[in-house]
Amino acid sequence: MTLKHKIYNHYQYLLDEKIKTLQNMISDLAEDAQNDAKGSAGDKHETALSMMHLEQEKLNQKVKEALDQKNILDSIDISKANEKVGLGSLVFTNSFTFFISQALPKINLEDKEIIALSPKSPLGLKLLGKKSQDVVSFNKINYKIISIE
Repeated sequence: MTLKHKIYNHYQYLLDEKIKTLQNMISDLAEDAQNDAKGSAGDKHETALSMMHLEQEKLNQKVKEALDQKNILDSIDISKANEKVGLGSLVFTNSFTFFISQALPKINLEDKEIIALSPKSPLGLKLLGKKSQDVVSFNKINYKIISIE
């Protein structure tokens, strides 16, 4: 399995776990609200239910964001060879290794620090369409593209 496949699989796993965790938290909140409704009444009860509902809405929004990230990741053809930087490219530079996909946590695989970068981010936009040996300047740092997978 190539490094690119390992990175892709790792991010798939991270997003799956994030979605599961958030869904479990929503389920737990719903269960707490149901149990609380059986034995409580009054203003404190209404406030607690309202707070739980707000928290549930926040968690639902986070689930939606994670599902959107997963859908974009799922749309990437990881076996595609890239001559130019685009969605799904693994870009080796003189400083960092970037995986053009989504803004996701930095990971370490095979002694390499991988930064998942959204193609819509400022640096991602500068890298799009570039080829091997091109140089991109961002925040007073020059990134020379060594190779692209």
